[in-house]
Amino acid sequence: MSLYAGQSRESLREAWRVAWQRHGQRLPLEPLQAQMAELVAMHPEYQAQVAAAAGAAAGGAAPDPGNAFLHLGLHLALREQLGTDRPRGIVAVHRRLSAAGHDGHEAEHRMLEVLGQALWDAQRAGRMPDEQAYLDALRRL
Repeated sequence: MSLYAGQSRESLREAWRVAWQRHGQRLPLEPLQAQMAELVAMHPEYQAQVAAAAGAAAGGAAPDPGNAFLHLGLHLALREQLGTDRPRGIVAVHRRLSAAGHDGHEAEHRMLEVLGQALWDAQRAGRMPDEQAYLDALRRL
């Protein structure tokens, strides 16, 4: 299941809704859906927004999702980076933050702020994100 390639905002939100719905119904999940459902489960404040994503996709009224989907998507991106240690050294940053008294999820949240800023800066400048600058910022946490 490709999550981002060529998909609209609505279809991305629908993918989150389907993963969350299948999780709730205890249906089999593809690996990516399992990751998505786990993240939604860790964020009860977003569960109603994710469940209502179909209404927005169908053109109906749905609660304003705010940054729920951005936040959850950043978690997925960060977990991919941690899984591949790219940029090299990001796993060490996560371990250090976790060892400093932050649980893994709290450490991710601190790192998400830096990832979001790096992506925002790159988008504003019309360039690819600078991995070294991103890693340097993470190391300053």
